[in-house]
Amino acid sequence: MVGKASTEDRVISLGPNLATIPERLLLAHARGEVLFICGAGISKPANLPDFRELVIDVYAALDATVHLVLQKIPRGACNQWQGSCSHLTDRQTAEVRRFISGDYDVVLGMLERRLDNQTHGNSRVRQEVARRLQINGSKPAPIHHALMRLANRGGATTIVTTNFDLLLQDAAKHTRSPIETYSLGSIPRPTRQTDFSGVLHIHGALNRSSQRFSELVLTDQDFGEFYLRRRVVPDFIYDAARLFHLVLVGYSANDPPMRYLLNAVAADGTRFDDLKERFTFFGTDSPDPVALEDWKARGITPIYYDGKGGHTTLRTTFDRWAELSAINGKKTKIDSEIRRIVKLSRAAASDADRDLFDHLVRRSNTSERVRLSTLASKAKADLGWLDAIIKIGTEREWGRRQ
Repeated sequence: MVGKASTEDRVISLGPNLATIPERLLLAHARGEVLFICGAGISKPANLPDFRELVIDVYAALDATVHLVLQKIPRGACNQWQGSCSHLTDRQTAEVRRFISGDYDVVLGMLERRLDNQTHGNSRVRQEVARRLQINGSKPAPIHHALMRLANRGGATTIVTTNFDLLLQDAAKHTRSPIETYSLGSIPRPTRQTDFSGVLHIHGALNRSSQRFSELVLTDQDFGEFYLRRRVVPDFIYDAARLFHLVLVGYSANDPPMRYLLNAVAADGTRFDDLKERFTFFGTDSPDPVALEDWKARGITPIYYDGKGGHTTLRTTFDRWAELSAINGKKTKIDSEIRRIVKLSRAAASDADRDLFDHLVRRSNTSERVRLSTLASKAKADLGWLDAIIKIGTEREWGRRQ
């Protein structure tokens, strides 16, 4: 059966053992209406730290006494950890308690104020953050390359990140058109026009020269400055969420940047009904229904994938999605999938193959559907497949859906 209800509810498997993706998201991507927002998780394969690890590394360089305590605290300890802080000062103990709560932006702000008595500029904390993220000459991981391909909206490549590193830019160096980099106040206002493009660092970007200061949204006071006082980031997110389906990648629900981002969108969602649906790719070693409900309660549709093996399923899913993209995918791969699927009769094919076939047709314009019909006919597809193409052609035009 095809139709509006099945399109809105169906999930598509792009291949065995990959994440299943809501078809409404795939169709939005084919229309150029998806904007990826990337967190620290995408740079882990390039041997860069997440926010928690970054805090530990900073303390290793600047406060060895507290570092010895922090490195013993297990992930997810919350307030259950019973280690001793008796040898620490009151200010150091307060920092440890904030670390246990996961308030990493607050921790770095407290450390910065304790060591340098300042909350901006070229403090020792910020110097150490820059040094840690620029160390070892990190190179883009495969997921960076896949995301840059998926970020192509058709005529413009646009991707948002809260990361300070420049790995997305490096992944785009071999593209036909140069990709510009924008940071904080220089970021263009969201629009569906082609001038809204580039790698957009909404929390700032490191300067490639270690000798130059980089303005970063790093501490609690930075978040207050750019989210509350200047409202640079919330205003950007508000506009983007009305024009695009935001897709979060590389975050956990409790990451400090994610808390601020979600609050920015959720606050607007209570007053306006024109926000697009938001999604996140969420990977764990085993399904966690409570965590999925946590995302839903924050106004985000979670897309679960198996997080084992260093989240390779996510990277493979994005690789496959990029290959089959309606915008800049590989036509040979798309044609190969059509030929493979129609080798069996429609009745004998798996549900996953029938849904994938229908999706490849549904997202296509009239000329592409004619081409796929011809391709299926030459592959000796049975009438069931050809009838499906005709039925899909009678559906309401998917490009008009929200």
